[in-house]
This record gives sequence, C-alpha cells and structure tokens, in this order.
Amino acid sequence: MLRDEFEWIKSIIPSHSHQKNLLMGIGDDAAIWSVDEDMDQVVCVDTMVEGVHFTRDTLSPAQIGHKALAVNLSDIAAMGAIPQFYLVSIAISPECTEEELHDLYEGMRKLADLYKTDLIGGDTVSTKGPLVLTVTVIGKVEKGKSLYRKNAEPDDVVFLTGITGESAAGLQLLLSKTRQYSFNEAETSLTSQHQMPQPHIKQGRLLAKSGFRTALNDVSDGIASELNEIAEASDVTIHIDEEKLPISSILKSLSKNERLTYQLYGGEDYVLVGTMAEKDFNQVVSEFDKSFLPLYKIGRVTERGETAVLINQEPLTKKGFNHFRER
Repeated sequence: MLRDEFEWIKSIIPSHSHQKNLLMGIGDDAAIWSVDEDMDQVVCVDTMVEGVHFTRDTLSPAQIGHKALAVNLSDIAAMGAIPQFYLVSIAISPECTEEELHDLYEGMRKLADLYKTDLIGGDTVSTKGPLVLTVTVIGKVEKGKSLYRKNAEPDDVVFLTGITGESAAGLQLLLSKTRQYSFNEAETSLTSQHQMPQPHIKQGRLLAKSGFRTALNDVSDGIASELNEIAEASDVTIHIDEEKLPISSILKSLSKNERLTYQLYGGEDYVLVGTMAEKDFNQVVSEFDKSFLPLYKIGRVTERGETAVLINQEPLTKKGFNHFRER
C-alpha cells in the first residue's frame, strides 16, 4: 500500500521532457510553459472527493463548487499568474439531485466571475461511489515573472500574506456540529474560512509584478509543509519566529499548543507563504499597504546546503494532510 503522497509524486517525476518549451513540470504549484515572447502559460489541477475533502455535513453544494475552484485559483496565485479559463470533470453519485448540481456549478461561476475566468469544458460521468470533482485552471504570467519554490536564498525574509489556522479550527467545528448548527458570530467566521476560502490572486500578482526574486507556495497543507517544500526545492534552512506569526483574534482564546497546531499544520488557508530579499521585501510592503493588504514577516532563510524548517530551534516536519497516510 502506498504510504506517502509526496514520495509517490517524486517517484513519477520524468527524468527528461520532450517539449523544449516546458519551463516547470511536476514540482511546484502549477506547470508552466512558454507560449510567446511575452507570456508563459500556467496550468494546475485539483480533485475533491466526497468523504475525503468534504461531506454533506461540512459543505453545501454551492460551497463545494466555490472551494473546488478556489483551491486551483490559489495555485495560480502562488505562481503570480492571472487566471483565464477552467475545466470541470465531475463523477456524479446517485444521491446528487439536479438542483444540487446546479448549485455546485453556480458556486464555481460566482467565484469565476470575480476573476473574469471562463468555463470552457470538462467531462460529466456517473459513479456508484462518492461525488468526485476535478477542476483544471489555465492562466498566464509575464515571461520571467513566475514565482518558483526553488527561488529562496540565504538571508531572505520569510513572509505570509494572511492569517493561518482559522480554516482548520472551522473544520473542527463543522465535524463536531455540522453546517446545520446555529453557530455564533465567532464560530461562523471560522467555518466560513473553511467553506468559502478566498484565493490571494491580487497578492500573487503584486509579488510577480514587483519583479523581485520570490519563492512562493500557497498554504493548502499547512505552513510547515509548504515551507518544507520551499526549503527542499531551494536547498536551504528556514527559521520561523513564533512571536511573529500573525494570530487571529478568535484563535487567541485557545491554548498555545492547540493554536500553533492549527496555524502550522492545519492547512486549507490558501494564503501565500514565501521568501524574498529583505531590501526588496520593504518595497513590496509599501505596495501591499497601498492596496490595504497585510504582509507579515515571520522568519528568515539562514543557510544553504541543509534542508530544514525550524521554529524555536525545533524542526517543523511535513505533518500537513497526506492522502496516503490519512486513508
């Protein structure tokens, strides 16, 4: 039985490519290839499976659609790209009604309209098993402006574009009480972060347009996992300052251990985490301020040659969601 999602992915990376215009294949948030003198094409795909990524007790049909597109838009954001098109492949279970399917696609459409992203095709099949939804998003980014994980260097600042932990806390509420429960205002804020994540497209574009060398990941599996991917791709050591991690006012009431577990390992926040030179970071903060967007400095890249992510001198391992371990 397969035991590790990330090791499995590494095992299928091709040793060479046939297409000379391929710039990035397996190993980042999206694939990129050159299409003309000005722009590169960006493509990503993600699958959501009922019973694994959601249940009818945690997400409504419209929220399933929203989230399925949002997770892909977040990968596009992590490359600094502009989303353009999306395709949907869906395996429909007998339990799905026509109204539920309409709501699911409407959830995608409303989010797509915000980013002027067009539905251009897909596939529809039936299944005796759970609902399976696969979304592919196609975008573009200016040539040479892609934000790869391998771009981190010693003395870089480590940054976050938003707060982490609320989505995981919201999921715990949904799993214990279901979405039909009458949550209070604070609880609703948490559950909404899980059900209706907002991809950081604008933040990714600001980082790409800055022209500065930037390593970037979206926080789908938790800060610990995403920063380990950057450390591995860049062959560097990353130190996180616990005191600089932005804390949600709602999560402050939790114990330190519970809060840090949500912040570092919870995942599904879909904010961006990355690194860049400190002199460049100060300029980018000004651009974020102009757009009324936060940008948090949470640590530093210290050296090359030893791959690790540390917090308070303790290692942070890849303890985010792993499909083959969680089965």
